[in-house]
Amino acid sequence: MSYADQVLIENLTDILENGFTDEGYDVRPRWDDGTPARTIKKFAMVNRYDLSKEFPVITLRRTAFKSAVDEILWIWQKKSNNIKDLSSHIWDSWADETGSIGKAYGYQLSVKHKYAEGDFDQVDRVLYDLKHNPLSRRIMTNIYNHHDLSEMGLYPCAYSVTFNVTGNKLNAILNQRSQDMLVANNWNVCQYAVLLHMIAQVSGFEVGELVHVVADAHIYDRHIPLVKELLKAEPLPAPKFIIDKSVTDFYDFTKDSVQLVDYKFNEFDHKIPVAV
Repeated sequence: MSYADQVLIENLTDILENGFTDEGYDVRPRWDDGTPARTIKKFAMVNRYDLSKEFPVITLRRTAFKSAVDEILWIWQKKSNNIKDLSSHIWDSWADETGSIGKAYGYQLSVKHKYAEGDFDQVDRVLYDLKHNPLSRRIMTNIYNHHDLSEMGLYPCAYSVTFNVTGNKLNAILNQRSQDMLVANNWNVCQYAVLLHMIAQVSGFEVGELVHVVADAHIYDRHIPLVKELLKAEPLPAPKFIIDKSVTDFYDFTKDSVQLVDYKFNEFDHKIPVAV
């Protein structure tokens, strides 16, 4: 089985067997019929993926790889907060009539800040430091800006990335305040694995570890039967990850610059309800 399958199976099983239920508590999320969307959760799940060994995509069901890459480039490369710049419709529920999600995600990465070396936005500062100050322990981004939260369509879930160089390898820690484990877990893991591959390549490093920290890892009540069915699937070997080695500028990558070869997965033909 792929290592990502192993991790997800362990996470989901742990939540189902040992998780805390918020049944009886007042919760914010709702299903589309207005019913409270309750969860069973575990606090502070931490998973490590060695990207030099295997790309962390699950095979228990299909992860929409190209759409996931398109979204991470929408945030980190286009630095957009408008769904008209995004190919998928995953953000439609949080956008206004103009397509904007407010001062969230890409917007936060686009804001320039003053440094001794000049003005940089958060992404360009990471790229600069990896080339000029690779041993710095200050190479990170954070889009959870309390000053702008009231103007965001959705508070950031994956909100902070810390980059760290060890020898010739670039590692990263992704911090996430909350995660819908069925819908979004492997989606986010794949996105930031791709991002780490891209940034390592243009910065002259080999790819190292991605560490994923989730403060509130949860399964929604209406997802529990689907999760139990998913856990019965037969895991398959991981595919091979390929990246266009000719790209030397982060802003030249496209979603077609990366691909999964021989990606085989189990069919999972269920419509998964999403709580908002």
